[in-house]
Amino acid sequence: MRAFRNRKPFQPFTVAMVNGDRLEIDHPEALAVRDGVALFASPGGAPVIFDHDGVSQIIGDLSGRSTP
Repeated sequence: MRAFRNRKPFQPFTVAMVNGDRLEIDHPEALAVRDGVALFASPGGAPVIFDHDGVSQIIGDLSGRSTP
C-alpha cells in the first residue's frame, strides 16, 4: 500500500477487502499505514480501520501506465 500511496504523481487505487468492501483511495493523505494496520479517511470523513489480514488485494497499476 505504501508503494501505491507514495507514487509520483499520485494515482487513485482500490483496496479490496476479504468481506467484499472496496476502499477507493483517492488522495495520498487519506491513508495512514503502520505496523500492519491502516486508517483510511473516506471523502465523507468516516474513518475505516483495517489490518493486513482483512485485505484481499490492492487494485492499481504500479508500472506507471494507465489501465484501460
